[in-house]
Formats: sequence, structure tokens, C-alpha cells
Amino acid sequence: MTTVKTWPGKPYPLGATWTGEGVNFAIFSEHATGVELCLFDGVDAPKEFSRIPLREQTEQVWHVFLPEMRPGQLYGYRVYGPYDPNHGMRFNDSKLLLDPYAKAIAGQIKWSDEMFGYIVGDAAEDLARDTRDNAWAMPKSMVIDDDFNWGRDKRPNIPLSETVIYEVHVKGFTKLWRDVPDKLRGTYAALANEKAIEYLKNLGATAIELLPIHAHLDDKALVDRGLTNYWGYQTIGFFAPHAEYSSNREPGAEVVEFKGMVRNLHAAGLEVILDVVYNHTGEGNHLGPTVCFRGVDNAAFYRLMADKPRFYLDYTGTGNTIDTLHPRTLQLVMDSLRYWVNEMHVDGFRFDLASALARDGSGFNKFHAFFKAIQQDPILSQVKCACD
Repeated sequence: MTTVKTWPGKPYPLGATWTGEGVNFAIFSEHATGVELCLFDGVDAPKEFSRIPLREQTEQVWHVFLPEMRPGQLYGYRVYGPYDPNHGMRFNDSKLLLDPYAKAIAGQIKWSDEMFGYIVGDAAEDLARDTRDNAWAMPKSMVIDDDFNWGRDKRPNIPLSETVIYEVHVKGFTKLWRDVPDKLRGTYAALANEKAIEYLKNLGATAIELLPIHAHLDDKALVDRGLTNYWGYQTIGFFAPHAEYSSNREPGAEVVEFKGMVRNLHAAGLEVILDVVYNHTGEGNHLGPTVCFRGVDNAAFYRLMADKPRFYLDYTGTGNTIDTLHPRTLQLVMDSLRYWVNEMHVDGFRFDLASALARDGSGFNKFHAFFKAIQQDPILSQVKCACD
């Protein structure tokens, strides 16, 4: 293992943050007994070249600063703690995990039994811990540089009463469109192409609503049948744009291309609204894979059955429900929303299955902290928001 210079770092902001002098790493885990930062020299690297124990912890946030690291670095986490599903704990340091705050995710899952925290096929199902390393099969989180030339970008700020929204799928909208250059079809860049903008303006649209563009996974059951999760409603990264929608397949290029798309659409007077899925993740139920949140802190990120915490409260029909009653999980959602407004310059959100986000012990609560957090936020309260 390569030795890397480390400083204590700071607990905020969460995620990997390039400061110009190095990279600060910070990850929340309430119940973990230890956290290791793993560094990789390539997307397909089967093993990390360095494991760095995060020895500093501030209010349940583990952190370290690497003065020699730069944007482009690939990384992941191994989180230590009890593997005890009957008590809601699913820590497994054999599994590499994505950073919940990753701003770019490189590579795709190579589905195998190692992607699950338990021994697939064992009579005890998820109660039997799998100890095989899955780093070779995992995508990697990536450090990015947030700097971008926005020029004179200005939000259209169209009154809601005058807004005409046109819903599109990034890939499907231009994939077969002959007027768009072949290399751009089905990408963020294609949406900002002059032909696409002309078409949208002629329709009378004032805003485009993008079906989910957060990084998502293709479920194993689909891949095994030669299919994909086309619509993107299995989110696995709330800060990272889906890389496959970029015309440039270099890791991290999707962030720049997304920003360029927003800048061009704004210049044409078009707002950008995101269809966002914060009600669940792509990790599924108790028999799902361990990719990110489940391994970082299952009991903090997900709603579990009070009397049987081995199992998830499934208000979404997908196997799990994000726990916005937990302050750090609510913070994750709020931080993600502000990131897309502040750094990516989007103009609003459509919340998929918002009723699941606003559930408490008695059911749906219109006074839930989720709604209050948005209403009082000086940034989010000023953009368009809609719930289904």
C-alpha cells in the first residue's frame, strides 16, 4: 500500500472537496466503529493503492485532509461496524462503498454475488455475512473541481403562472434525431444543441423537466435479462449527474457537460427543472446489494421496522424508504438540492413520491420537517418545487 500524507481535515462540507491546496474528505456514519478511505488509480482497478484510516471524528462525521490529492482522484470507503441485520446493522468492510456525497461516479457495477453484503444462496439469507472483496466490481467516486465558466448566466425566473413545462428524457429526446450530430445524440450536450432549443422554443415551452438524471444503477434482475433501468428511478448518487448521458465518457466530464447544457438553455430563456427521487435508493430491500447508504449506516439512512429492524418500511414499492426523520439524512437531501441550485444552476424540482418523504410514525404529515426545511431555506424557497 502507498503511504499518503494526511492532515486532520474538517467535518464540513461533507463529501470530497477540492480546496485548491488539497482535498478534504468527510463522511457521516453514526454507528460505525471505523472508516477507511480507499484510493484507486483507475476505474477498473481491482484493488486500492492506498487505505487511509479516518482517525478524526467530529459529531459522527469522519474526516481527513489529503494535501497531495487533486481533482480526478478516484476513491471509495470501507466502513467498519457490526454486521447484525436483526438489529438494523449491515456494516461490512469487505465491501467498497460509494460516497453518499460523491459529485461524480465513474464506472458501472459488474454484477456478481460479491456485490451483496450477505452470502447469496445461503439458507440464512441476509443473516450470513459475505467476506469477499467487491472493489473490482464497484464504480468509484471521483473528486471534481467545481470551477466552471458560467459567463453571464442568468436564471430566466419565469413566473409560475406563465410557465409551460415540457418533460423530456435526456437520452430518448435526441437519440434518433437526425438533425442533431450523431456523436451528441442522447446526451446533455444534445439538449443544448441549437436544433433542440429551436424545437423547444417553437413548442412554446418555457422550461424543460428532465426525467431523473441523478446517477442510478441498472438492477441486477434487469441486467440478467439484457435490459436496463431506462427511466432512471433507482438513484444511487444524489449529487452526481448520470455519466452515461454525457457525450464525453472521460470520468467527470458529465459534470462539465451538464453545466454547459444549463448555461445554453438559460441563454435561450429556458428553465431547467429536475425530476428527483429522494424517497428511496437503488439498494432495494433486505436482499438488495450493498453499494452505498446500506453499508455507510443502514439504520440512519433508511426507515426500518421498529419491531423487526432487519426489514425495511417500504412506502415506495421499491424495497426501501429514505429516513428523512433522521436529521443527517434530511441534511443529505437538503444539501443535494442546494448543490443542484447553487453549483449546477437548475431552476426547480419535481419530487417523485413526495408523500414518502413526509411520512412520520402516524403516516403522511403535511407539517413534516422535510416541507418545513424547504420552506424556510433562503435558496430552495426561491425556486420552483412541485410534488406528485
